[in-house]
Amino acid sequence: MFKFLHISFLLLGALFTSGARAESVLFLNPGSTEEAFWISYSQFMQAAARDLGIDLQILYSHRQPELTLAQAKLALQGPNRPDYLVFVNEKYVAPQIFRLAHDSGVKLFMVNAALTANQQALLGDRPDLVGSLVTNDEEGGYLMMKELIRLHRPPAKGEQIELLAFSGLKITPSAQLREQGMQRALAEHPQVRLRQLVYGGWTQQRAYEQARQLFSRYPNVSLVWSANDEMAFGAMRAYAETGKMPGKDALFSAVNTSPAALQAMIDGRLSALIGGHFTLGGWALVEVHDHAMGVDLAQQGGRDRQIPLLQLVDKSHAREMLAMGASPSYGVSFRKLSAKGRPASYRYPFTLQTLMR
Repeated sequence: MFKFLHISFLLLGALFTSGARAESVLFLNPGSTEEAFWISYSQFMQAAARDLGIDLQILYSHRQPELTLAQAKLALQGPNRPDYLVFVNEKYVAPQIFRLAHDSGVKLFMVNAALTANQQALLGDRPDLVGSLVTNDEEGGYLMMKELIRLHRPPAKGEQIELLAFSGLKITPSAQLREQGMQRALAEHPQVRLRQLVYGGWTQQRAYEQARQLFSRYPNVSLVWSANDEMAFGAMRAYAETGKMPGKDALFSAVNTSPAALQAMIDGRLSALIGGHFTLGGWALVEVHDHAMGVDLAQQGGRDRQIPLLQLVDKSHAREMLAMGASPSYGVSFRKLSAKGRPASYRYPFTLQTLMR
């Protein structure tokens, strides 16, 4: 913790000291440089920043909310403040960040997890909050569960399909919403029995340790739902150690379009994959850039928006996205997505299909 904090302070001390080419943005990444999702998330933001001419800096907090708050305090109250702070309401840190931002002059933009209803009631309308973008996590969990059930062989009369589920953290909004989506799908399919739901903390090792016990306890499981790709890989590793084959003897699902997940989909080890939310930060930078140019985001679909980025990814999409990941720009002209000079009816085309044109 102290090592990461020291490095963050050194980096922040060097931020924004020279004249920025355009607006300066600091993104507080709640993940680590070892998590495929948060790496791809940052890379897409960097591609957007290059095209838009944004001075972007990124700091990682390694899933430690106290480090996020320390980084936010220095950014918001230190001598070298960014124009915009982009952050995630991971583990509900937003109220503390808003408190630190008071009278700082820094504009705020939230991604992935916005304010809860209680937080919104507590904080009220904050003029320094430019906007927020979140994705369709509940629908994503639902679509993934529905796809697993669709792909499973039809059960015999009176037979139940046994399911295991691996979620992230209880206090993470995205995990909660994906669970809710899974439960909504299960309510539509009473022949599927959820034997146990565990919290793998988003990590492969933790899910692997849990899955070793669970597959021994429930040997007839044939569906495995996971709220991210790392936990799916841990569960698949444990399943393979039982002598059975993921994708054949049991169907596995995952969230995230990391190269490893895309390849697993192509190879057939993963049967259901949803993704596209790694683009959220890049799309947020388009809106931040527009705000800096005087665009009223409220007239372009609302200041706070949910966009349906989580979609099912089939094998052909997986091959296309693997090839696209090798391009530094992802093949996207972010400048062309700007609402500047467009009519009030214009809506940002922030979808997975935008990457595949």
